[in-house]
Amino acid sequence: MSESPSANVAATLKSLPTDMELVLKVIPLPADVNANGDIFGGWVMAQCDLAGSVIPARYAKGRMATVAVNEFVFKQPVRLGDILSFYSKLVRIGRTSVTVTVEVYAERFKAQGEYIKVTEATFTYVAIDDNGRPRPIVKD
Repeated sequence: MSESPSANVAATLKSLPTDMELVLKVIPLPADVNANGDIFGGWVMAQCDLAGSVIPARYAKGRMATVAVNEFVFKQPVRLGDILSFYSKLVRIGRTSVTVTVEVYAERFKAQGEYIKVTEATFTYVAIDDNGRPRPIVKD
């Protein structure tokens, strides 16, 4: 069974999420390109980890570490010249950890004002003490 040509085309959006917080905006550079001409997946993952840490930092109030990448889905390639917007939302606060989702939207160089979701991920961060051991998160 073959798919229709439109099934392979990503849906473009005219607006970005309103129920999530913009935590990072970045433009990949030529040094971030792989042999196929797309941006390295590892580069995107590193940026997602940085973006994902913004909200947990508010709760950890000190050192923290990424302890899990619960989910990571590359939905569309990221291209040179894309303007990437990273949105995050709190999922859960535990005794020592914080879990967030991150969604990444690309504004293509030649299609300014239109957005495509390129990546979505879920991360868990743990608050750590000076010895690198988990410590409780103080809930205000």
